[in-house]
Amino acid sequence: MADLIYREVVNDLKKRILSGEFADRKFPDERHLSESYQVSRSTAKRALNVLSEQGIVFKKRGSGTYVNPLYLKDKSIFRFEGKNLGVTDSLQIGDEQPQSDILDYQVIAATPELQQDLFLSSSDFVYRIKRLRIFEDQPVIIETGYIPIKILPDLSPDAVKTSIFNYLHAAQGKSVTRSFLSISVAPSTVEDRQLLHLSATEPVGVMDGIFFLDDGTPFEVSNMRLHYQYMKYNTFVNLNED
Repeated sequence: MADLIYREVVNDLKKRILSGEFADRKFPDERHLSESYQVSRSTAKRALNVLSEQGIVFKKRGSGTYVNPLYLKDKSIFRFEGKNLGVTDSLQIGDEQPQSDILDYQVIAATPELQQDLFLSSSDFVYRIKRLRIFEDQPVIIETGYIPIKILPDLSPDAVKTSIFNYLHAAQGKSVTRSFLSISVAPSTVEDRQLLHLSATEPVGVMDGIFFLDDGTPFEVSNMRLHYQYMKYNTFVNLNED
């Protein structure tokens, strides 16, 4: 019976999220959920943990629980967990690590969408970093990322030639430990074909994601366009519930 109750709570919360009830994305804590659903605190906690494991909500230390904006945009969510590793940093061909050609590096005002995804204000600025990731002289990924300047005020063009996440850890001791990803396939664009050496009939893999620091702070919004031959990604998924 207890198992059925927490599942009913989870399903109802999903419906409420998709209906737009939590417009500010702030989510009730387990005490409020316990009271509103008339269930035990342990049942409410279990429901919250399930939503977190599914990538629907995320917990920000000291601030509370929030609805994942990527879930609202695209219900197909892929969850990757690692220790300070981004997707491109975790991809390998043998022992080969990716090299980077910097296609674009500039500072821009945060758009309304970036303000929402990265919890920024209208006066905040972000780095816009576009890189071509290369394995063994083969261009594999076109990666465009947006990072708040206030998190990494000294990020230089030289630093983005390697792993930004490792640079963050070395400079500030902070780690990127979670990402929520949407994975799909799309027709290749003119730029895709030029940079990834594709023909007009060949597709690309697309990964859109938000990466989070270990305290729950959104660190980067990223778009990755992958050569279809390398559209293979392995990860460890932990389904244990605390």
